[in-house]
Amino acid sequence: MNKKKIPYGISSYKTIKQENYYYVDKSRFIPLLEGTGTFLFLIRPRRFGKSSLLTMLECYYDIVRKEEFNFLFQGTYIADCPTPEKNAHLILKFNFSQVSPDPEKVEASFHAHANNCFFFFGEKYKSFLDEKYFKMMESHQHAHEKLEFLLNYIGFKGLKAYVLIDEYDNFTNTILTTAGQKKYHEVTHGAGFLRHFFNVLKGAVDQSDSGISRMFITGVSPVTMDDVTSGFNIGRNISLNPAFNKLLGFTEQDIISILKYYDDNGERMPEPGNTLKVMKEWYNHYRFATDTDETLFNTDMALYFVINFLESGKYPRNMIDQNVRIDYGKLRHLIVLDNRLNGNFSYLSKIIKTQGTSAVQIAESFPVERLMKPSNFISLLFYFGLLSYTKSGELQIPNRTVKLLMYGYLREGYEDVNVFSVDLWHFANLIRDMAYNGEWKPVFQFLADEVKKQTSIRDYLTGEKVIQTFLLAYLNVTDYYLTRTEEEMGKGFADIYMEPFAAKYPDVCHSYLIELKYLARADFSEDKRKALLDDAENQLKKYSADERIIKPGQGTSLKCLALIFCGWEMKAAVEYES
Repeated sequence: MNKKKIPYGISSYKTIKQENYYYVDKSRFIPLLEGTGTFLFLIRPRRFGKSSLLTMLECYYDIVRKEEFNFLFQGTYIADCPTPEKNAHLILKFNFSQVSPDPEKVEASFHAHANNCFFFFGEKYKSFLDEKYFKMMESHQHAHEKLEFLLNYIGFKGLKAYVLIDEYDNFTNTILTTAGQKKYHEVTHGAGFLRHFFNVLKGAVDQSDSGISRMFITGVSPVTMDDVTSGFNIGRNISLNPAFNKLLGFTEQDIISILKYYDDNGERMPEPGNTLKVMKEWYNHYRFATDTDETLFNTDMALYFVINFLESGKYPRNMIDQNVRIDYGKLRHLIVLDNRLNGNFSYLSKIIKTQGTSAVQIAESFPVERLMKPSNFISLLFYFGLLSYTKSGELQIPNRTVKLLMYGYLREGYEDVNVFSVDLWHFANLIRDMAYNGEWKPVFQFLADEVKKQTSIRDYLTGEKVIQTFLLAYLNVTDYYLTRTEEEMGKGFADIYMEPFAAKYPDVCHSYLIELKYLARADFSEDKRKALLDDAENQLKKYSADERIIKPGQGTSLKCLALIFCGWEMKAAVEYES
């Protein structure tokens, strides 16, 4: 009865403590946050625990929660090491995800949300306020007017407000991606209401009797902050600070502790070592600074996995929680121009092809006008969680979940501009037959036939690596296989190894080792085709003897395939004995 519940989808710290949810303690960062600055800005990908962090800070600093402190923070680091600012602030909190992104309604919705926040602020802290305060608040109509008066009043009374803004860029990002830059500019530039709102915050910070004691703002992109403040020039951006790499997300030790807790409390968890290995491949390897060793699991992904297993006794039917998915629409305006795939799509394809990119200086901020600049596009992919730092400072696709999402963006990009579209349901069934019945030829023949019919795609299929990426985008429609590329084995690098996802599908019968060869259309001859097949056969023999093939594929029949492409045409598809 006392076993802790999994806080999947729960972002309220108070709810987590009241209703006995499992909590990974982040309170140890409170002293570090206080020492770093009074006005802080943090960017992290979706579903990484930003809202949970803000509600924890709200509970810790709220002056009216003094009596709740012991209950809310019992067993945490900060309970034993509180700071002098514990329960010393009035909390003014906004959550801009609640603002409508409809350009025709956004300003009214913003004012309505702000008015609600001001009303409940007044109700909560009524004992600190007087009648004049409420009369003056009623006399003001707009959010920026009420904000300015509230902060001036708090400063005049000698009180301190901690301003928390969650998902500050939620509605502006949606406006940008659905309505375009003109509508976005109306909100964030010149006399735009959001820019004016942040101007009031900046003005309050600059006053000698400022009512703002601290401010913490979270979001998923630095673009809006740059546009509404000309850079976050009223505080400190801690997004790339190595000291805060672990502020959100779970460490490997956190995951081990979670699995052990439920195993010790009567839940039959899968083999801990194997489960940890699977979770690391699918949900780990986020690193938000270059000078740090430890990688992180996405909070939502990890909790999604655990709660699904506790409910069903099996791995999730879909290993990817759709809540973490960066909607294709959020990227569309960056990779499609005049119904054509632009240079950023080529960068995206290259990143997917190489599983990352060389070291790029991640920009702390940039305005929307510079969003199409390649380095800023890559920075945005980093902030969205689609790229992450390696230990050496390069950028990589962090895990299999993101890799599959990226393949999906390629497919959606092709379909979006009518370059290529296939029946994915039918194709998924072909891959199932490939996995269970060894019928691999229909898979590649189907794609070859579709490319032959849909001529628009041919211009994009130039070169072996491009063909490889194209195949991977479709071979990963299902998760029967952990598809690996350029794996070092047999003193070489195998093009594609389709390792069965045995932890989820123990009954898959066939694994595949695929060698791709490419000839330009002008260079094709039958002799060259035969020579490439002979070369592929020799390579496959070496690769198939490697332990990295034999061990994972034990219990399955390994099929070694050579595919020869001439331009966009598949000129040969041959199976060799392993």
